[in-house]
Amino acid sequence: AGSLRVRPKASCSGPPAAGPAPQTNDYMQPEEDWDRDLLLDPAWEKQQRKTFTAWCNSHLRKAGTQIENIEEDFRDGLKLMLLLEVISGERLAKPERGKMRVHKISNVNKALDFIASKGVKLVSIGAEEIVDGNVKMTLGMIWTIILRFAIQDISVEETSAKEGLLLWCQRKTAPYKNVNIQNFHISWKDGLGFCALIHRHRPELIDYGKLRKDDPLTNLNTAFDVAEKYLDIPKMLDAEDIVGTARPDEKAIMTYVSSFYHAFSGAQKAETAANRICKVLAVNQENEQLMEDYEKLASDLLEWIRRTIPWLENRAPENTMQAMQQKLEDFRDYRRLHKPPKVQEKCQLEINFNTLQTKLRLSNRPAFMPSEGKMVSDINNAWGGLEQAEKGYEEWLLNEIRRLERLDHLAEKFRQKASIHESWTDGKEAMLQQKDYETATLSEIKALLKKHEAFESDLAAHQDRVEQIAAIAQELKYVFSPHRCTARVIKKICDYSYQAWGGRSMGTFDSPRTEKLLETIDQLYLEYAKRAAPFNNWMEGAMEDLQDTFIVHTIEEIQGLTTAHEQFKATLPDADKERQAILGIHNEVSKIVQTYHVNMAGTNPYTTITPQEINGKWEHVRQLVPRRDQALMEEHARQQQNERLRKQFGAQANVIGPWIQTKMEEIGRISIEMHGTLEDQLNHLRQYEKSIVNYKPKIDQLEGDHQQIQEALIFDNKHTNYTMEHIRVGWEQLLTTIARTINEVENQILTRDAKGISQEQMNEFRASFNHFDRDHSGTLGPEEFKACLISLGYDIGNDAQGEAEFARIMSIVDPNRMGVVTFQAFIDFMSRETADTDTADQVMASFKILAGDKNYITVDELRRELPPDQAEYCIARMAPYNGRDAVPGALDYMSFSTALYGESDL
Repeated sequence: AGSLRVRPKASCSGPPAAGPAPQTNDYMQPEEDWDRDLLLDPAWEKQQRKTFTAWCNSHLRKAGTQIENIEEDFRDGLKLMLLLEVISGERLAKPERGKMRVHKISNVNKALDFIASKGVKLVSIGAEEIVDGNVKMTLGMIWTIILRFAIQDISVEETSAKEGLLLWCQRKTAPYKNVNIQNFHISWKDGLGFCALIHRHRPELIDYGKLRKDDPLTNLNTAFDVAEKYLDIPKMLDAEDIVGTARPDEKAIMTYVSSFYHAFSGAQKAETAANRICKVLAVNQENEQLMEDYEKLASDLLEWIRRTIPWLENRAPENTMQAMQQKLEDFRDYRRLHKPPKVQEKCQLEINFNTLQTKLRLSNRPAFMPSEGKMVSDINNAWGGLEQAEKGYEEWLLNEIRRLERLDHLAEKFRQKASIHESWTDGKEAMLQQKDYETATLSEIKALLKKHEAFESDLAAHQDRVEQIAAIAQELKYVFSPHRCTARVIKKICDYSYQAWGGRSMGTFDSPRTEKLLETIDQLYLEYAKRAAPFNNWMEGAMEDLQDTFIVHTIEEIQGLTTAHEQFKATLPDADKERQAILGIHNEVSKIVQTYHVNMAGTNPYTTITPQEINGKWEHVRQLVPRRDQALMEEHARQQQNERLRKQFGAQANVIGPWIQTKMEEIGRISIEMHGTLEDQLNHLRQYEKSIVNYKPKIDQLEGDHQQIQEALIFDNKHTNYTMEHIRVGWEQLLTTIARTINEVENQILTRDAKGISQEQMNEFRASFNHFDRDHSGTLGPEEFKACLISLGYDIGNDAQGEAEFARIMSIVDPNRMGVVTFQAFIDFMSRETADTDTADQVMASFKILAGDKNYITVDELRRELPPDQAEYCIARMAPYNGRDAVPGALDYMSFSTALYGESDL
C-alpha cells in the first residue's frame, strides 16, 4: 500500500497544526485510492449514501432515533457519538449540548478520539469537515466505522477482514448454480448471490429453484424484501441502482453483505451450540450403547455359563462303553466348537468394559457400574466355576471309561470262566445222587470209593477257579443270567459228595477175585485215573488261560503277558509226553484184553475221563496257542502305536507349552517397557498377535493327537508333564492377554491424546508405576498404589483423614472395587485435571442459545435445531419444565444437561 495522508485533528482556535507522519492500517485506503474517492462517481456516491444511511439507522433505531441526511445529521456530533455507543456497547465522554461550532467540533472530536482508541488510524478525516457537512469525508468516516465494527472481526481461516467476508460468501454459496462470488461488485449484480445466502440459512424463505440469472431486478428485490421482512436487515440499496451501474460500489456491497453475515451470526451461534450438543449427545449415545452392549453380552454369557455348568456337573453314569464315549465326544465338541466363541466373547467383554471406562473418564462422565451380578469380577468368578466344572467332568468321564473298560473285561472273563466250569459240572450232581452202592459188591464198593477219591481230587483242583469266578462276580456286583447258578452248583457238588459218601455203608462183599490179569488191569486203571485227572485239570486250566481276556495299557504290561505265554509254551513238550504216557497206560490195558481175551465188564471204574476226551482237549490246547500268539502280537502292535501317540503328543506339548509361557512373558515385558512411543508398543503387540494367531494350526494339530489318545483309551503319558487341559487354558489365557494388552495401550493413547500428555510424562508415569509393580503383574495393589502416591508427593497420612482421602482416591481409580489399580487408571488419575472436556454448564449454555435465551426448550425447537435421532433422544429423556414461565410442552434442558454428566439410567 502507498503512503497515507492523515488530516490533523481540528481545533476550535487557530489553523490546524502539522499532522503526524502517515501510518498504514489493514483496512484503511492508500492515498491514491482516497484521492480517487474524492472524485467519487455519482452513482457510487448515491449507493453509499443509501447503504450507509440504512446501516446507521439499523443501529440508531435501537436508541429510538435515526438520521435522514447523512452529511447533515452527524454535523453536531451528537448522533455520531450515540451511534458509536450503540455499536460498541460502551459509554463515550459526555457530549456538549451547545449549538455553537466549537461545541459541535468538540463532540465530533470525541467521536473520532473513540474511533482512534479502537486502533483505527483515521486518514484525511477531521472534525471540521464533518461539522462543515463534507459528504465525502462523512461517508469516509462512516465507512471507517463500518470496517471497524462490522467487518474487522470477520475472519475465516486467519484471513483479513475483507478476505474473510469474501471466503464466507464463497463457502455459503458454493452449492448454488450460477453463483460465483469473486468480489464485492459485479459478482452481486444478478442478485443470485444475495438469494443464495438467504436460502442457505433460511431455505423456507426463498424458492431458489424458480430464480433466473437473466432477471436480476426480480432476484435483487426478492432478496432485499425478504431480508427486510424476515431477517431485520433494512433495505440499503435499490435494485435499479445496482443493475444500472456497470460496477456497483464495493463499499456499499460489503456493508450490505456484512449485515447478512451478522444477521446469520445468530444462526452461526445456534449452529455452533447445536454442534456442541450433538457432539456431547453422540458421546453419550455411544457410551450408552456400549453400556447396553456390555449388559447384553454379560447377561448372555452368564446365562450360557448357568446353562452349561449343570451339564458339566451331571455325573449320571452310562452302562455301556459306547454311551460313555459318546459323552466324551460331546465334551470334545463343547471344547472345540462351543466354548472358543465364548472365550472370545469374554475377552471382548473385558475390552469393551475397559474402553468404555476410559471414554467415560475422558468425557468427564462418572464410571460405569454394571447391574448387580454383572461386574467383570462376577463374570470371572462364574468363568472360574465353569472351568472347575470342566476339569471335574473330563476327569470323571475318563475315570468312568476306564471303569467300564475294566467291567467289560471282567464281564467277558466271567462269562468265559463260568461257561467252562458250568460245562464241567454237567452230570456231576446226578452222578453223586446215584445209590448204586446199596447193591454193590465189596469189590465194586472199593472201585466206587477209588472213583470218588479221583473225583474229589478233581473237585479240589477246580476249587481255586470257582473262587476266582466268585471273586469276579463280587467285583462286578452283577450276576449274568446264563451263569447265575454256576458257583452255587459247584459248591453244592462239593458239599453233596461228602454227605453222600459219608452215609454209605460198606454193604456185603463178594469173595475176592484173585485172578492175576484182573488185578493188573485194575492197577493200570487206577494209575490211569490218578494221572489223567490232574492232566485233564491242567488242560482245562490251560484252555481257560489261553482264552482269558486281558486288558493292558503299556508296552511293559503286554511284554509281561507275552513272557508268561512263552514260558507256558515251553512246558508243552513235557505236557505232551505226559499225555502220551497216560494214553500208553490205556493202550496197555487194551493190549492185555486183546492178548488174553479177558472179558471186561464196563469201562475204567476209577474215572470218567476217556482217552478221546484227553486227545480232544489236547488238540484244542494246540489250536488255542497260535490264537493267543496272534492276540498278544496284535495287542503289542496296538501298545506300540499307543506309545507312538504318547511320544508324538509329548513332543508337541513340550514345545507348545513353553512357547505359550514365553509369549505371555514377552507380552508382559512389551506392555511395561518404556522403549519408543505408545504407537511403537502397539505395533509390536499387533505383530505378536499375528504370530500368535498364526500358531493356531499347531494347537489344532495337538487337539487332533489328543483325540486319538483318548479314543485309544490312553490315560497316562510319561513323555510330558503337559496335559491338553494345560495347553487349552494357556492358549485361552494367551489370546485374552494379548487382546487385553492391545486394548490397554489403545486406551493409553486415547488418554494421552485427550489430555495432551507428552511422551516424557508418559515415561515418567510408567517408571513410577513399574517401580512399585514388584510382581510385574501390570497392576498395583492398594498398598503399592499408596506407596507410589506418597513417593510422588501426595500427603496421605495414616490417620483417619489420610485413610479417608486414600479411600476417595481408590474410588476414582478402582470404581468397580477390583482391588487393583491398572496403569490406565493410574495415568488417568495423574493427569485428571488437564483434560479439555465439555461440562454440564457448557451444554446448558448451548441449549440456552437454541432456546432463544429461554429457561426451557420446546419439541419444535429441538427438532428444528438438532438431527432427527438426537432430537428424539433429547425429547425422550428431557423432563417437563415446571418453572413459572413454562408453556405447554416446555422441556427442562437444565436437568437434562446435568444428568448427561451424572449416573446413567442403566
